[in-house]
Amino acid sequence: MASLDRAESLGALLSDLAADRRVVEEMVEAARARSPEVARLPPAENRRHVAALLTAGVASFQRLAEPSERDFAEARRLGADRAAQGVSVAGVLSGVQAGRQRMVEIALDRGRAAGIGDTALLEALLELGRYASALERALVDGYHAAERELARSRRDARDRLLRRLLLDEPADGRPDDPAGFGLRPDGRYHCVVTDLTDPAQIPTVERQLRDGGGVFGTVDDRLAGLSPRLPADSLDPAVLVVAAPARPLAEVPALHRLCVATLRVAAQAGLRGLHPVVDLAGETALAAQPELAELVSGELLGHLDPADEFHRQLASTALTYLDHGQRLDRTAAALHLHPNTVRYRLRRLQEVAGLPPTLAEPGGQWSVPQTMRWWWALRTWLERG
Repeated sequence: MASLDRAESLGALLSDLAADRRVVEEMVEAARARSPEVARLPPAENRRHVAALLTAGVASFQRLAEPSERDFAEARRLGADRAAQGVSVAGVLSGVQAGRQRMVEIALDRGRAAGIGDTALLEALLELGRYASALERALVDGYHAAERELARSRRDARDRLLRRLLLDEPADGRPDDPAGFGLRPDGRYHCVVTDLTDPAQIPTVERQLRDGGGVFGTVDDRLAGLSPRLPADSLDPAVLVVAAPARPLAEVPALHRLCVATLRVAAQAGLRGLHPVVDLAGETALAAQPELAELVSGELLGHLDPADEFHRQLASTALTYLDHGQRLDRTAAALHLHPNTVRYRLRRLQEVAGLPPTLAEPGGQWSVPQTMRWWWALRTWLERG
């Protein structure tokens, strides 16, 4: 009987505490004093949550049973609300713990004034402490669940915006505002496209790209985006990245198409790291004309046999010669050959395929269009074989 009376007395004490507005106010003041982030919220918001948590705690205690999910529903909602409001989880817990400490102090004072013994008060407060710990865990769970959902929603909105800007897709419903992602209507941005498609690798490189500002996400299964500045040197050198010059947002769809075309060319050439689109403009433009490439290659190199290793050696030497500014010394160094060997191979290609006289020969001054045609023909022929 005495135990029952003690439980009833403790239950009445806790009920009084939950119903007392002054207790709620003191807990709110303690939470706001301890946590600057909580203090930035409207006091009415703090009061609502403190009162709800107290009521749930008292109900759980009075049932004399293990707390249920229903008891923690308000704590989960509180955690979710704070995540949406941008309060850190540390700030939330700091405020909750300060309010809890103030409630324990008030409960001790009032319990002693009501004649409840210290032993009974201690047992009750220990029980409440176990509940409070479980409540905090529920609060953190609710916070992180909401945080994940918010991140997923923002990521979806970001990807939706990038698809609209880069692919010129029509807006689905109400369009997302570029300004909400830091893009100014009058700004100029580099279109950046990577070869990354692995979801496990994308987050790390995305963070590196965001060092320059801008917005990045997944577009056509690749990591891509817009940035006011080119990526920093700290970008992973193993990742292939192409970037267009900074242009207004209205020009972004065309820039993205160029970046994707340049990416294919760079990947085929085995390139890694960051490459401006302009640096690969010639290769990209020529790669867009495969039928013409075949005609040029067939017309200029039709006398070469792709199955003849010596013919391939001649073509490779000539292409290296053009890639190195038609300089015998640079070509020889690149191929680890004597300059005379390079000269011999070029002469043999003149004989077999009608290669024009090189700069090392009399009358060997090539025009730019002539150089381009032969470079294109040699590259196409070697790649095809």
